[in-house]
Amino acid sequence: MPRANLDKDPHEVAAMFDGAAGGYDRANSVMTFGFDRRWRTTTAHALDARPGEKVLDLAAGTGVSTAEYARGGAWCLAADFSIGMLTSGKHRGVPMVAADALHLPFADDSFDAATISFGIRNFVDTKAALVEIARVVKPGGRLVICEASTPPFGPIRFVYRRFLLRAMTLLGRFTSSNPEAYSYLAESMAAWPDQRTLAETIAAAGWTNVEWLNLTFGVVAIHRAKKPPVAPAPHPTTTPQ
Repeated sequence: MPRANLDKDPHEVAAMFDGAAGGYDRANSVMTFGFDRRWRTTTAHALDARPGEKVLDLAAGTGVSTAEYARGGAWCLAADFSIGMLTSGKHRGVPMVAADALHLPFADDSFDAATISFGIRNFVDTKAALVEIARVVKPGGRLVICEASTPPFGPIRFVYRRFLLRAMTLLGRFTSSNPEAYSYLAESMAAWPDQRTLAETIAAAGWTNVEWLNLTFGVVAIHRAKKPPVAPAPHPTTTPQ
């Protein structure tokens, strides 16, 4: 079955995830030693989706995260460019749409919040995707990203890169319907920028109040930001007669 390369050609990445869709959630749980559930719960708390809000869950895969976020009463939409992943998650009962993060099929200011879990590192152009996401989020709206990151403590970083990534890859290969995909996933995790670099990219894309929270010693990090509110129109001035 196909695997993508780190140039992240969208067609290759989509085909790879189509091939990995069967058993993808189970493989992720095994590969992360069950920590994926804890990370998803913490991400849901950071997102704080409320009744009446519209939330875009981008790179949602099978919609497991979307269903988690919708429990609070918000209307949550799962979007992904892998038809196979969406099809595998249709039993979750959340709305789903095929979408490219660089060309989202939504009007400006459509969502109160947008979130991405373990998907942003698969985008071919991270900054362009963040700009496009900002377009569809309302002024003052929220962005929450959960992604693999870089442990700040040197010894843990060494163990993570030298041993844990290999162990995670092997576990994923044994439980995945597309074992080759997990070689790419490990490579993309190792090549992904650290917390501060991602925060700077988010800010450069026009988001404000960027902050991050390390999870599991920094193996994973949640980044949170806001879209700037609309500046008030200047009051007209009158010229004395």
